[in-house]
Amino acid sequence: MQFTDLGLKAELLRAISEQGYDTPTPIQQKAIPAVMAGHDLMASAQTGTGKTAGFTLPILHRLASGPNTRTSKRPRVLVLVPTRELAIQVEESVRTYGKHLPINSLAVFGGVGINPQIASLRRGVDILVATPGRLLDHVQQRTVDLGAMFADATVISVSRWVSEDQPDRSRCNLRVRVLHCPRGPGGDASCLHRH
Repeated sequence: MQFTDLGLKAELLRAISEQGYDTPTPIQQKAIPAVMAGHDLMASAQTGTGKTAGFTLPILHRLASGPNTRTSKRPRVLVLVPTRELAIQVEESVRTYGKHLPINSLAVFGGVGINPQIASLRRGVDILVATPGRLLDHVQQRTVDLGAMFADATVISVSRWVSEDQPDRSRCNLRVRVLHCPRGPGGDASCLHRH
């Protein structure tokens, strides 16, 4: 199987080719079609297996396949990550593979000034990659409205774990979960209550 067999937009295939890839990894072969089809996904694999591209490529495809006009400055995708390093890595992947698309992204994390992040959020971003603490800072600053975002955004949670038989932190795994959170019948973001 080649990336060209996955039905990704030409702009994404161009960016993939520019990175020197033509064959998706096993996790990408399974994850990309599932996310492109709008299914929830929970995947786990070791570092270096292409998980980040496995969810960023189909998310970029879905955003690029939708309306080209932004109806709101609110992010259309929230990627929640546990660490600053992972936020930087995910957002770099979004920029690398989305560079030929009219989609912008922003990573927000602590340890740096919040004002440039606020300015970027006010201009509007399509994909917001955030650590929990800084996301809550933005909620308190009213630069991110989680209630509105959960009404129609795609939410991706990335968590890090170390298996008992692999205590070496350099071999930790990532667990990626893609959730689509439309408003439930009662107006609540019902998928937030699922396990």
